[in-house]
Amino acid sequence: MNSIWRHLRYAVRSLLKKPGFAAIAVLTLALGIGANTAIFSVVDGVLLEPLPYPEPDRLVAISHSAPGLELPWLPSATGLHLIDREENRAFREVALYQTSAANLTGGEAPERIRVGRATPSLFRVLRAD
Repeated sequence: MNSIWRHLRYAVRSLLKKPGFAAIAVLTLALGIGANTAIFSVVDGVLLEPLPYPEPDRLVAISHSAPGLELPWLPSATGLHLIDREENRAFREVALYQTSAANLTGGEAPERIRVGRATPSLFRVLRAD
């Protein structure tokens, strides 16, 4: 136990001899802790928090990729239309949605906005009646 205190006193004396080094070390630690906290907050909010719907673990999004169109993914509306709701045993409810951009006019200049379209069953699927 005595050697721990001796090493600690030596470390404090060394840092006091070179205050610039001590300031850089403290600043580096502060920046690292701050960056880690910010990244964890984003990951926690986006990936770890459950969706604000009942039974979020039962929600599934079906899509397909289109590499030739230089788009990362496309909603698979065509495939979902083929699901027969009467004979479907995999899904309790099915809904379609699509997001895109549109021009909002009526003011001085048109404005580009994000829009979404969905089938009426979307609120039933999310149980957000």
